[in-house]
Amino acid sequence: MSLLSRLVDERFLMHRLKSTSTAGIAVASGAIVVFLYRDLAHHVLDWELLAVGAGFVAIKMSLMAWYVLTD
Repeated sequence: MSLLSRLVDERFLMHRLKSTSTAGIAVASGAIVVFLYRDLAHHVLDWELLAVGAGFVAIKMSLMAWYVLTD
């Protein structure tokens, strides 16, 4: 048994999956919140922030649909 296989097991991979998903959701939510703040407070539309948030939503929803349909 190699050192890597002893360090990387199913629990490690599940923790990595959950933390990556949580981080992605947090960053996308933050981008949408900053977009709305800049729109409401400064009346500036920052389309790059909206694109990040919308891209995340589109990818997350399409992957959820894919997993439901192929499971």
